[in-house]
Amino acid sequence: MPRAKNNVAAKRRHKKLLKLAKGYRLSRGKLYKTAKDQVEKSLQYAYRDRRQKKRHFRRLWIVRINAACRENGISYSQFMHALKTHDVQLDRKALAHLAMHEPQAFQALVQQVTA
Repeated sequence: MPRAKNNVAAKRRHKKLLKLAKGYRLSRGKLYKTAKDQVEKSLQYAYRDRRQKKRHFRRLWIVRINAACRENGISYSQFMHALKTHDVQLDRKALAHLAMHEPQAFQALVQQVTA
């Protein structure tokens, strides 16, 4: 009896993985074995970076708020403390948006909490 290798399923698995590796350079996008390694590593990076993305954005927002605060003559930590004491419920994302796109509104907010 001949040996059954189930080539149909193997071909489907290979095509599925090579589709994930589309756009990779050189053999990483063409050869199954190296593509499999790279796709596995890429999925690890994607898993890790979904968590790091939140940290990176928070850091960016803090930098933007700090820069706008310095322009208005106050440090970031003093500004955040003043917001807490005046019970202003704005998160860093909203504050960064104000600092970047509406500097007059941000300046008014700084003056309100420092008065």
